[in-house]
Amino acid sequence: MKDGLLLKDYNPISMLTVPITHVPKPKFPVFDFHTHIGPLYEKSNLWDDVSSTSTMVQELRERNIFGVVNLKLMWGKALDEAVGRLKGYEDFIYTFGSVDIGRLEDVDFAYYVDETFKHYKRIGVRGLKFWKNLGLGLKDSSGKYVPVDDARLKPIWEGAARYGLLVLIHVADPKCFFTPVDEKNEWYECLIEQPEWSFCRDELYTFEQLMEQQDALLANNPDTTFIIPHVGSCSEDLGFVGSQLDKHKNMYIDPSARISELGRQPYTAREFFIKYQDRILFGTDYTGSEPDAVYPYYFRFLETFDEYFRYGPDDWGYGLGRWNIYGIGLPDDVLKKIYSGNAMQLMKLK
Repeated sequence: MKDGLLLKDYNPISMLTVPITHVPKPKFPVFDFHTHIGPLYEKSNLWDDVSSTSTMVQELRERNIFGVVNLKLMWGKALDEAVGRLKGYEDFIYTFGSVDIGRLEDVDFAYYVDETFKHYKRIGVRGLKFWKNLGLGLKDSSGKYVPVDDARLKPIWEGAARYGLLVLIHVADPKCFFTPVDEKNEWYECLIEQPEWSFCRDELYTFEQLMEQQDALLANNPDTTFIIPHVGSCSEDLGFVGSQLDKHKNMYIDPSARISELGRQPYTAREFFIKYQDRILFGTDYTGSEPDAVYPYYFRFLETFDEYFRYGPDDWGYGLGRWNIYGIGLPDDVLKKIYSGNAMQLMKLK
């Protein structure tokens, strides 16, 4: 018997004897709507080398993935360089850019946004990416945090609708990131290791306030198509996400980095995926690492009824939660839509 075992070292092996299904390739072709080929902010070394690009694309194609959206929190020269490095792969890698929201108080902000979008259309940028620094990081000149639904950002959402640019906006992280990091927090280990991920501070918007802002953003811009990733910001409450999808016809979601949450509520998740099959885009948060460390877990979750399996290759998946997940075995017609049909329709792909 081992005395003094720490929780971080506890790594039990399941004694269950249940079916194990290996799904190295999806049943139908896949379009991944949520990848980050390179860092969010910086130039990616991975794509400086043509052979690296070619290898990456070939590895994904071998796994029945025929296209990806590359989300870049970039604008200006940095984005131009990123797009330039991907020349020759435009039929596989579709880039989303961003705009400098730090300029929202400039008198020429609307003009800057419009000129940026004109340029994006010329160089083939297909949409816009925004991150949680809006709401949880950026402050205006008065020292206040800029809310997600700030009226000064209206030129972005109106311009996106006008130029046919999709908007993917990461609004909030898991609920536990907004609660005290104590013995009751089920992401305790993760947040102790990554304390900067915790947003449980008095000066910040609460999770509930961010959801109110997200709701207002969708309601106030009905002509703009929004993708709210990570299961619409609230993978722990699919009833709430469903109510948002019912209310906002301009809202789509993806399951990126959240099968850990979805897979522990398989009955609810399966019903949700079937009901909202036309509004869910396949996405993983893939960052250009080894594909087999990501994709087979998503395929297994979506395609099989396997029980109690880990949601990633590490001891506890990505270290996000100390539990296992279950597959939801979606019907073929639903899988086809989620794997690629919905994305092809939104992106107007042949």
